[in-house]
Amino acid sequence: MDMKKRVSLELRHRSPAEVQELVLDNCRSSEGKIEGITEEFSNLELLSLINVGLTSVADIPKLDKLKKLELSDNRISGGLEVLAERLVNLTHLNLSGNKFKDISTLEPLKKLPQLKSLDLFNCEVTNLGDYRDSIFTLLPQLTYLDGYDADDCEASDSDGEADAVDDEGESEEFWEEEEDDDEDVVAEEDDDDSGDDEEGGVNGEVDSEEDDEDDDEEDDEEDDDEDSSPVKGQKRKRDPEDEDDEDDE
Repeated sequence: MDMKKRVSLELRHRSPAEVQELVLDNCRSSEGKIEGITEEFSNLELLSLINVGLTSVADIPKLDKLKKLELSDNRISGGLEVLAERLVNLTHLNLSGNKFKDISTLEPLKKLPQLKSLDLFNCEVTNLGDYRDSIFTLLPQLTYLDGYDADDCEASDSDGEADAVDDEGESEEFWEEEEDDDEDVVAEEDDDDSGDDEEGGVNGEVDSEEDDEDDDEEDDEEDDDEDSSPVKGQKRKRDPEDEDDEDDE
């Protein structure tokens, strides 16, 4: 799929100004240039162009809010001056798997004062003996180079994994979120059902106890009635007061 068509699909009926993250990985650029991305993407903060066949970034528009740019697995070998001119707030830049051979080709990045993380994995420049020291000297604003700081301490989750872009693209992340939401709904329904069952069980026990109490009361009343009534065939015992009354007569 060509880059222009992919941009249209990723918009999903939104205007460019509404888009904050744009993932165009594995599409095809025409003549190795950026296409379909304009200054109308004024609120764009993340742009991913992994493995799209780029040889140049000369056509990247001015994007003042862009913070993360993924350009790994392309064929870029220079021309980074345009990044310093048009992406003034860039903090994360991934150039892994490109054609950079010399430290000098990275000098334009000195003009990116906010740049905190730079990745150059699988670039020829990493084979230089003093590669890391040279890059940290050239770019003193850097905190992490290839995922490690100047003291060889690995980037924390907040600076590394949390900032990483999923290579499979934004679309798959969207569907995974939808599935997670569905699972949460099912879990909530199960919790409601179990709650109803427990409540029903408690009510059933209470009703059963009340029925037992009613039965006990009925049994007690029957016992009282039997005690107060004479047994069939048995004469009623005369009270001494009754005998005195007869004598007086």
